[in-house]
Amino acid sequence: MLAEIQFAVPLAIVGFIILMVVGLIFINFFGLWIQAKAAGAPVSLINLVMMRFRKVHPGTIINSKITAAKAGLDYETNDLEAHYLAGGDIINVVLALVAADKAGISLCFKRACAIDLATKDTGKTVLDAVRTSINPKVIDCPNPIGGITKITAVAKDGIGVNVRARVTVRTNLDRFVGGATEETIIARVGEGIVTSVGSAASYKQVLENPDSISRLVLEKGVDEATAFSILSIDIADVDVADNVGARLQTEQAEADKQVAQAKAEMRRAAAVASEQEMAARTQEMRAKVVEAEATVPLAIAEAFRNGNLGVMDYAKYENVVADTKMRDSIGEEAPDQSSEPS
Repeated sequence: MLAEIQFAVPLAIVGFIILMVVGLIFINFFGLWIQAKAAGAPVSLINLVMMRFRKVHPGTIINSKITAAKAGLDYETNDLEAHYLAGGDIINVVLALVAADKAGISLCFKRACAIDLATKDTGKTVLDAVRTSINPKVIDCPNPIGGITKITAVAKDGIGVNVRARVTVRTNLDRFVGGATEETIIARVGEGIVTSVGSAASYKQVLENPDSISRLVLEKGVDEATAFSILSIDIADVDVADNVGARLQTEQAEADKQVAQAKAEMRRAAAVASEQEMAARTQEMRAKVVEAEATVPLAIAEAFRNGNLGVMDYAKYENVVADTKMRDSIGEEAPDQSSEPS
């Protein structure tokens, strides 16, 4: 009897533990199991338990599967768990797939998961991408957030034109992963606007036919390799900026004037330097003349000492000098006398 009691106690303990485990499973997973089965998206109870061991939140997977099932879509729990474990937002993926299916947009589960992972750190979701594909959005060009409200372009006649455009786009889900963003669309449209205005013969043509800008930009295929498809480009505002050509010519003329003034100043400085140099040379030659004249008395004295010059010769020399000075003084007074009235 005692042996039977000793054998029954461990069995009771084991049975109690089994009942506790079953009770915990029942409390944690039975409600989800019933919810999934009642919604037409059945999941086995063992699979729900194994989700916990795989570190997957069963409630998230069940809710996503139920949402898809109610929308007429059927996805395996393994696929939902795989995206969950990859760090994706499985709820947004399922909602995006449901929205795309209701709107008649072709979007497969794998592509939706890829878009969700690609937009993980961008602040956008795959659901936003699908919504933009259903309801197109409008992008301002240029983006006013950058502080620039209009794009300035110059026509062939030199007149500047300010242009502001609004670009209507929808998400291209096939190119969303790896496609260029809105900034690329804005940059390409701005480039197209500058090209269109620059090819116009006159700014008047741009003002008269602003839709010509839209046509030219659309023909350039600016949405190529981007995550969007451009539906339309509308010119919201266009006005005259200023006469850029005249302003550039004025600035060029002013620059040419300054260059000419600088060259003239260089020539003037060179002439002044040359004049100063000639004056210095003149003074040098006069000094040589004075020096040469100073040797004349010395030569006369030397001639007296050597007997080569007599007193009468010296007297004649003095007379010639006096006569020369008189002639020079008469020549200097003659112009003054001729200027007096007769």
